[in-house]
Amino acid sequence: MPATSQHCEDWGTGSMDKLKLKWRVFAFLLYFCVMLFVVLGLFQTVMLAGMYKTVRRAELRQAMALVAKNIDSGGLDEIFRALEQDKAIIVMPTAEFTPPPLPKRRHWERPPETVTLTKNYALQNGEALSLTFYAVISPAGATVSTLLWQLCFVIAIMILVAVTFAVVLSRWISRPIEQLNRGAKELAAGRYDTRFSGRGFKEIRELSDTLNLTAAELAKAESLRRELMANISHDLRTPLALIYSYAELMRDFPDEVTPEQTGVILEEVRRLSLLVTDILDVSQLESGAQSLTLGRYNLAESLGATVERVAALVKKDGYTFVFAPGEPVMVIADETKITQAFYNLLINAVHYAGADKTVEICLRAEDGFVAVEVRDHGAGVDPEELPRIWERYYQSGKAHKRAIAGTGLGLSIVKKVVELHGGECGVESCAGQGSCFWFRLRLA
Repeated sequence: MPATSQHCEDWGTGSMDKLKLKWRVFAFLLYFCVMLFVVLGLFQTVMLAGMYKTVRRAELRQAMALVAKNIDSGGLDEIFRALEQDKAIIVMPTAEFTPPPLPKRRHWERPPETVTLTKNYALQNGEALSLTFYAVISPAGATVSTLLWQLCFVIAIMILVAVTFAVVLSRWISRPIEQLNRGAKELAAGRYDTRFSGRGFKEIRELSDTLNLTAAELAKAESLRRELMANISHDLRTPLALIYSYAELMRDFPDEVTPEQTGVILEEVRRLSLLVTDILDVSQLESGAQSLTLGRYNLAESLGATVERVAALVKKDGYTFVFAPGEPVMVIADETKITQAFYNLLINAVHYAGADKTVEICLRAEDGFVAVEVRDHGAGVDPEELPRIWERYYQSGKAHKRAIAGTGLGLSIVKKVVELHGGECGVESCAGQGSCFWFRLRLA
């Protein structure tokens, strides 16, 4: 295609796409009205003669059928007079028929067309009756002229009405959409307190409600993000300050370095590594960048090993773990990710374990699924917090002891990992009676 024609085509398409909705509605309604007038004009002018002829021939056939039905009755004369008065159809015996004179016409008018039909009828007494049917079937020129004048007046009036109706309708349709568009631009600019009040059509109201929900969720996510950044900044600042202090001490007094100082640096580096790993895991799970490495393994044995590892980490703080794995439970899953999810549940239970510092783990297999439950005896979760407990960035407002360094992203990681395996997770909690976090997987 030549460059010039391609440019013209692109410009035409682009200009049409740039038209506002109200002008598109206006153009479509106006086009519909014009097409309606064109069809009406064709029927009343060009097609009028043909339709009139068709109707007159149909009336002649009806008249002949009516006479045949009443040929032996005594009221034929009344039928003939009614046909002449109502239908302008003359019926006479063939022997007495004489064509009536045609109406006068102007020199530019076409002569009217006529039809003369003769039909023989058999009477009950054996005699035959021949009748002639005569009708003028061409419309008068004056009738066509009158219709044309009427059509012109109707078109003029209807164009004014259509334009007014199109303008009002297009504005009525487009105004709520324009309001939603302005609000959406404000929302995109970061003003999450924007509220939408779409009116009119049901779809507009539903879109308005959806945008209001979106604005509320974005505002909540922004608030949680800021809270997370503050928490992460605090968690980063503390180990970095310790690492810097001990490193500076080791630089200034290299002969006085002790294993305890080196251990503190290593522990804080491990804490920083855990923090960065959790943030990276949440990001990859939400973006779908992580894939599963499925394999068949014994879930009970894997959970037991994880419980022993966590118990060793918090042994000096007096925590107790109650877990009886029982018989082997085989699943097909990504052992690394399931272990990570279970580890996060254990760490969460340790943080909120309560005064007795006891964490109970239960493994139940039934109906083709296996359920893993982790229960603590802490303060529990408030009912209003339960729907949000699995959200990213969310942390409960209850005070707790962080026996093991964490980021507050653990439950979000659990939810993403379990959903990635096609399972489900949940929590049962009563204030003052502890919490029970669980997830379910399909058995192998």
